[in-house]
Amino acid sequence: MRRAAIVLAAALTLAAVGDPADRLPNAAQEAHARSIFRETRCVVCQGESIDDSDAPLAADLRRVVRGQVAAGRTDGQIRAFLVARYGDFVLYRPPMSWTNLALWAGPFLVAIGGLALLIAREGAPAAPTPELSADDEAKLERLAVGDDT
Repeated sequence: MRRAAIVLAAALTLAAVGDPADRLPNAAQEAHARSIFRETRCVVCQGESIDDSDAPLAADLRRVVRGQVAAGRTDGQIRAFLVARYGDFVLYRPPMSWTNLALWAGPFLVAIGGLALLIAREGAPAAPTPELSADDEAKLERLAVGDDT
């Protein structure tokens, strides 16, 4: 029973870390590649890095990044390669540029606009309450006393 538990644990561990054949033999290069994985968005999952994603495209991107790291490319060259193919969206921290300025400034503009609207509504005078006619006043008085006629 104990032996089966050990075999099961080993199989689960290997499944969790991926195919060892995909890993770089140099530990420093593998660590470098994994740091790039964590900064790169899976374009299929969109909410996960390629390090966390199980999508086939993420596996392909991991192989590409490992190949580039093994070839001696710099982080900037690898990011430029990925951006050329998938756009700035592939990076979790895209660079500030005119093309994505709305994405960077949008939340601040919405918050400032909402604050301005709240301030404008707070300072605006309340609508005046309309006066009741004499007929309406009499009806209201009868209702208050309990006379339904």
